[in-house]
Amino acid sequence: MDALDLARWQFGVTTVYHFLFVPLTIGLGVFVAGLQTAWYRTGKEHYLRLTKFFGKLFLINFAMGVVTGIVQEFQFGMNWSEYSIFVGDVFGAPLALEALLAFFLESTFIGLWIFGWDKLPRGVHLATIWIAVIGSNLSAYFILAANAWMKHPVGYEVVDGKARMTDLWAVLTNSTALAQVPHVIAAAFVVAGGFVLAICGYHLLRERHTGTAPGSTGAAPGFDGTAPGPDGTAPAPRGGASIWRTPMRAALLMTAIAGALVAGSGDTSAKLLYEQQPMKLAAAEGLRHDTAGAPFSPVPGLEVPMLLSLLSTNDPNAVVQGTEDLQARYEERFGPGDYLPNLPVVFWSFRVMIVFGLSTVGLSVLGLWLTRRRRGAPREVPAWFARICLLALPLPTIAVIAGWLLSEIGRQPWTVQGELLTAASVSPGVSLAEVAVSLAVFTALYGVLALVEAILLTRHVKAGPEPVAPAAPRTPPSRGDDEIADARLQPTLMY
Repeated sequence: MDALDLARWQFGVTTVYHFLFVPLTIGLGVFVAGLQTAWYRTGKEHYLRLTKFFGKLFLINFAMGVVTGIVQEFQFGMNWSEYSIFVGDVFGAPLALEALLAFFLESTFIGLWIFGWDKLPRGVHLATIWIAVIGSNLSAYFILAANAWMKHPVGYEVVDGKARMTDLWAVLTNSTALAQVPHVIAAAFVVAGGFVLAICGYHLLRERHTGTAPGSTGAAPGFDGTAPGPDGTAPAPRGGASIWRTPMRAALLMTAIAGALVAGSGDTSAKLLYEQQPMKLAAAEGLRHDTAGAPFSPVPGLEVPMLLSLLSTNDPNAVVQGTEDLQARYEERFGPGDYLPNLPVVFWSFRVMIVFGLSTVGLSVLGLWLTRRRRGAPREVPAWFARICLLALPLPTIAVIAGWLLSEIGRQPWTVQGELLTAASVSPGVSLAEVAVSLAVFTALYGVLALVEAILLTRHVKAGPEPVAPAAPRTPPSRGDDEIADARLQPTLMY
């Protein structure tokens, strides 16, 4: 093992860890904005409670994503200086746009959203969360455009051993980026949907045992058909019509729609792999030799005739290149070397992504059927389905991590496809001991951060939505100015 191996491990560990937070931040931000929009339009209290509850979870995840994302930038200079020198002129533009435009937009308006409760007009405050959501999606777009360039470099020329950008628009509208962005964004909504489903399932199960949602006085009046008691509290939710049915239905619908988008954009990506990264496609399918009418192999030993050719080209008789034949061609084109990725990892990552992703989408479709309205009344959520919803937390997360491994390991041994090998990208002056120390420190630090994240999320999930305090009564004009100002600050803030 040398410094290159450890540098790859370090970048892999930090990237996968960071990527745990990115999809959830993107999807959950939109979900929270949707809940607040519902509250703005209807004025119903349970939407406000859900907005603040899921908003806290969103902010915890967002903060952790920012902290872990900063490390990625430093690694380019520390362990991958040769890579930075080669791609710097190309990467500079999209990464600058991501930092100066998208991230600043996102962080600024998230701050306004956090501290703007009861200070900004409702419409303006609602706009802040939507602008922040737009910023997070723009941030994802610019980063994915840079990543897509590594797989399919366009709009550049190589001068003095460096890639120099000749067309920014070509980089931002790279065909690989245009397929990858909707695929990743839609997957983010699946992850967020699974996160919300798991929380809803957990609380529905708790309600069955305790009679009321934790941290609340029952469902909002008029929401579940019950009326408040004389002391202002509502009786325990009846049937399945608790405060959690609304976010569960929304999450089920979001996951099902996003799952369809993931499948459609994934099909487009597969066709681009056939043209741009045939080695990755062959490795994912375990195809060793060029084959006309190539079969699709869901698992080793089981083949569906001609399906791979059909999925890759829309032609069931098309020739799909195999790994061993591609290795020979690459040796002729680029010189002696090993141009094969880690075949077992690529092969099984693809299957884990498919199985776990489809399982999540199937769960959402089943849930939509089980929770449909019957004769105008909401159906009770079955206890067994609420338990299954707990699986929605790990399933999509594992699927997106497997997809990311497929995407990045499948590109090896290149950092920039056809231009720069990974072995030529590492910093020449970094020793094995230095990388080993930084890898150990980062791994330990990230382990602590993971523990902190888990504790914070678990604490807030268990606490449930907090009751919304009633607005302070209008202050009589006869009171002093200081007392008037104090009374106006009484409504409960979010933080």
